[in-house]
Amino acid sequence: MEPNDRVVVLDHPIVQHKLSILRDKHTPSSEFREIVSELALFETYEATRDLPLTNVFIHTPVAPFDAKQIAGRKVAFVPILRAGLGMVDGALAVVPTARVGHLGMARNEETHQPESYYDKLPRDIASRRVYVLDPMLATGGSGAAAVKYLRDAGVAGTIRFLCIVAAPEGIERLLAEDDDLVIYACAVDEGLNDDAYIVPGLGDAGDRIFGTE
Repeated sequence: MEPNDRVVVLDHPIVQHKLSILRDKHTPSSEFREIVSELALFETYEATRDLPLTNVFIHTPVAPFDAKQIAGRKVAFVPILRAGLGMVDGALAVVPTARVGHLGMARNEETHQPESYYDKLPRDIASRRVYVLDPMLATGGSGAAAVKYLRDAGVAGTIRFLCIVAAPEGIERLLAEDDDLVIYACAVDEGLNDDAYIVPGLGDAGDRIFGTE
């Protein structure tokens, strides 16, 4: 797909190395979970690069110092259940004070469309910078439904969608359906097969995270 300033692909060598382990069908669930969390940490680090800063005056053990601290709206991570749960710990390692909401979006295997079954968001979600977490961006159905739900809940400004692997079809759908969305991915793959799975992808992320293949 053509370059897009609303799509950020992490091309760091360590990210790509870890991604190759995720893709391997022989990687056990325990290692798969660990690497998903690590890649979420890398992505959150990148996605929070534009957090606003303010000056604070502090005293180091040696001298007074005019330092920087994060200012502005607070952060909320919103994993799409269930696979998105695998990214929460990595994200929280970067922003421990963030609130965590949950959205349950399951794909109907016949229609390939998302079906909502659970939602629980922080009460002040509308005043927070929101980061949606989902390892796989395939058709974009669940992602688009999640973003719409957040908009309906009052979330304004840029929503950042963090995934491990994305398909061009999913990227195009999300960008088309929301004008203030930025996607972060570790890889953009070839596309979708007839069953709407990402090729080459890494399989069903939820099943591999939780060992339910």
